[in-house]
Amino acid sequence: MTSERARRWRRELRRVVGGALNVTAARLMNRRHGRPGPPGLDLATYRALPAPTPRHVAALLAGRSNRERGWLTEEVLRAASLPVDRQPYRTVEGVGVNLFVDLGSGPRTLVLASHHDAVPGSPGANDNAAAVGILRALGARLLTDPPRRLRVRLGFFGGEERAMLGSRVYVRRNDPAALARNLVGVVSLELCGIGDSLALWDVTPVLERTALVRAFIATMEALGYRRDETYHLAEPVPFFGSDHRPFVDCGVPGVGLTAIPRASMEPLRAFIYGGVRGILVPPARRPAPFTTYHTTTDTPETLEPPTLAAVEAALEVLVRTLDAVPS
Repeated sequence: MTSERARRWRRELRRVVGGALNVTAARLMNRRHGRPGPPGLDLATYRALPAPTPRHVAALLAGRSNRERGWLTEEVLRAASLPVDRQPYRTVEGVGVNLFVDLGSGPRTLVLASHHDAVPGSPGANDNAAAVGILRALGARLLTDPPRRLRVRLGFFGGEERAMLGSRVYVRRNDPAALARNLVGVVSLELCGIGDSLALWDVTPVLERTALVRAFIATMEALGYRRDETYHLAEPVPFFGSDHRPFVDCGVPGVGLTAIPRASMEPLRAFIYGGVRGILVPPARRPAPFTTYHTTTDTPETLEPPTLAAVEAALEVLVRTLDAVPS
């Protein structure tokens, strides 16, 4: 076995074990709090809404089983007249479904990703139904005015809480060299419903020079954000991950996007980069937005509509910025 193959197998093994531990830890932590409250919205009521918002989507998905969340995500996308490519998967780690919406017809593809699953016992509103709602709203906008030089692939992955299972399956089903050649990059939305600043994370010095991150910086500056104040480029994050990472493994530029309260920036840095000691801090003592992360308190009521709107607006400008780059 070559050293590269051995490295890949070790990485996959770590992810399988890490995903199982993540789910088990959440189940144990949330068990004493009982089952999450009932969903705040049913599908019939959602469909009757004249203009559903990302928070409505979160209210529809929150508190449901992961199987229901996947099915409802597809219903939400189809209700918005978005063209859905449904890709179910079954592995020894679990079963699920990935959903994709392609908009635009350019030769380069930008993947904007969210995940529709949640950990056991958590309603999963900010992690990560809010991101599903944001991408649905963005998709509706791009449907009426699609990019010309760029293809945007909205990805709604299953199994992210099992160490990015859905995105790992997707990458395995595709030629890694073709992904690296055809994708301008992947932005994975995580915890995008609470806060007044935006952080792009897993950014290395090499990645900062890519078209993807340069376009993000241009987007933030055009919208009036200020670097290191209202937007941040954060170095690679230990312990936490998201659906961009399996793409990064095959050479695709990939980053996570998270909304954070400016007041939490320094405590967050200490929490995230503080090693194992940091992640063992009880949720109630963590800085926002991690106070609700993976807990029974991750409900739609905690989501902030201005934050959801700001993330959607930033992503649309990012798309337009990349679309303006000659092929």
